Amino acid sequence: MTSPPPFLVSSAINGSYGMVPGKLRQLVHSTKPEISIHLDSRNRVFTTLDRIEGTVRITAVVDTDFDNIDIEFVGTARTYVERLTTAAAISGRSEAFHNFLRLSQPGLDRLCPADRILRAGKTYTFPFVFAVPQQLLPHVCKHSVANPRVRDWHCQLPPTFGDRELSSRDGGLDDMAPEMASVRYGIFAKISKLSHTGDDFARVPVANKARRLRVIPTAEEEPPLDVDWKTAEVDRSDYIMRKEKKVKKGLLKGKLGTLIIEAEQPKSLHLAAGVDGERVTSKATVMLRFEPAEGVTQTPRLDKLTSKLKVRTYFAAVARADIPRKADSEFDASKGLHGESHELSSRCISDVKWQLEDAATPAPTQIQRRGSAVSADSPWSPEASAIFTPGAPVWVAKIIVPVELPSTKAFVPTFHSCLISRTYILALSLSVQTAGLGGSMDLRLPIQVSASPATNPSSFPSGPARRRSSVLSATLETDVEDDLGDFFAPRNTVNLHAGVPRNARRRNSQPIRTLIGTEEEDLPPEFEDVPTAHTTVRFEDNGMDAPPEYADLVGGSRWFGGAAVEGRLPSYPAVR
Repeated sequence: MTSPPPFLVSSAINGSYGMVPGKLRQLVHSTKPEISIHLDSRNRVFTTLDRIEGTVRITAVVDTDFDNIDIEFVGTARTYVERLTTAAAISGRSEAFHNFLRLSQPGLDRLCPADRILRAGKTYTFPFVFAVPQQLLPHVCKHSVANPRVRDWHCQLPPTFGDRELSSRDGGLDDMAPEMASVRYGIFAKISKLSHTGDDFARVPVANKARRLRVIPTAEEEPPLDVDWKTAEVDRSDYIMRKEKKVKKGLLKGKLGTLIIEAEQPKSLHLAAGVDGERVTSKATVMLRFEPAEGVTQTPRLDKLTSKLKVRTYFAAVARADIPRKADSEFDASKGLHGESHELSSRCISDVKWQLEDAATPAPTQIQRRGSAVSADSPWSPEASAIFTPGAPVWVAKIIVPVELPSTKAFVPTFHSCLISRTYILALSLSVQTAGLGGSMDLRLPIQVSASPATNPSSFPSGPARRRSSVLSATLETDVEDDLGDFFAPRNTVNLHAGVPRNARRRNSQPIRTLIGTEEEDLPPEFEDVPTAHTTVRFEDNGMDAPPEYADLVGGSRWFGGAAVEGRLPSYPAVR
């Protein structure tokens, strides 16, 4: 018999539902087997190809029947987007859930008791070993994409992202992730029993436990983005690689000339794990070109050059077909953007050295894109302006801008997944002073954050003095375990019957449980039924042999994955 839900009980006083006191909840769960997950490695940050080894120990309080014991390495992503409109009928929240990784530990059956009974007071030990894969299987991303490169991005493992509880246990590590987007990894152990209902089988959870892990996969530096500055403003590009400005001698005075600022994408900010007090640095090369007006021999007076690092997190309630842009999130209710900006430096450049370019050298008619192997330090001459007269004098200057990640924040590598993306922009602002008239010229350069594995895992810094510039340098002092691993299963939503197969309907719109099945008593209070205006999108991995499929339901809800209603697990009978 299924035990009553511990979080919702009928109140004899007012007939409503309320929270169960802690002692009563403990009493309800006292007959469940106790599960503990132990890791052999002291390394609490795992990267590509790292082995995750440990044991699951199960101690039964009373004799407990079971049919299956499963240990899985799970990776999930969850997002939600608030729709704030003047029409109440279309306001609400769109939510998406994607189980992009699930590895199962084989060979557990031979370690289970032959009679499938956990004896009271006896502890059973089940070892497990997983390896962080280099990439995800292609069936994880089966939606349409703009080009194959997007698919490659989506099949890369995203880093642990937005796990606030895990971060708080690590001394307040802030990866600047909004509440609307998160990626989590964990070891999930579950005891279940098969229940027969006619010809159908259902897996009824007996007990489960999840242990969260921090996973930061290796992220190699990508080739520079191909940004066409000529069409950047028309296309509303996130990046500005070049700016032109007409400089005047003063108020109501003649023209001094045309000042051009141009830069290329700098090398990536490379995070190397296991280096205590590491400074994560790069540098950007800025080229200036000044085309003086006729009869002008002086160069413009430059004031200062400031740099900022813009951190952008894109999230969506539908699968993205392309690399996200800021402009795409402004008018699409299914997409959102969270941004932060951090000051890096401010340098006085009034003494910059100008050089007169040889007039015999013809001005370039277009920017010759250099190979990614060419150093960004190599000087080049920006393209002439449209009004430049060939043979006229030209002044050029070069400025090196150092870039260093702030030590007060934790930066994850640049990544793009089906639902979530993290990008970085280096914003440069050049101030120009001429006869009391001020102005600025702003550039926005793409910059990547890459990551490599630790060469010596034991050298991870610890204590309050450790640097916060990278989540790779974090060590958990306290293990984080969840009784239910609530993040590794989608939230419950109201079942919209319209368009749902008859055999998949729940009576009276009861909550839908999918992916990692949990009983209703296993759901925390914040996972209760939501209003009908709440729309959920589910991205689910239905097993290694079954790629996800799309199906649209009538009534405004979109579901991804055939298991969204039935909640199927790989090689398991359907869950009713």
